[in-house]
Amino acid sequence: MKTKAIKTFTAVITLGLEIGYSKELYKKGFFIQTLQEYQRHRIDEASIYLSASITECIIVLSGQEEKHIRLEFINYPKFPLEVEVFKNEIIKLGSHLLKKLQQNRSVIVFTDETIMLEIDEAIDPRI
Repeated sequence: MKTKAIKTFTAVITLGLEIGYSKELYKKGFFIQTLQEYQRHRIDEASIYLSASITECIIVLSGQEEKHIRLEFINYPKFPLEVEVFKNEIIKLGSHLLKKLQQNRSVIVFTDETIMLEIDEAIDPRI
């Protein structure tokens, strides 16, 4: 058995499943299909492999209780990237999903910082 170790660097993107603030939900399958299309595009275009672990969760804030998908990424040793490349790729993916899934904002948590992506300053009226 061979082993390969690299410095740990992770990212987590959390995205709502609700279309805008409409209470209408995307199906998890649509979310996965959208992610896989983007992954295939980045593999074909730049040999960038972003393997994701997907977990369903609920974000709660005051009167808001919204179903979300949490995407977790590691800088995978089989296809390692420089940290800045990894971060830029995750931000590009997060931006793509934000627009494609009609979300207003999302947060990306990296090992070393947290970044909010925001289309406008509107707030869910249930908060």
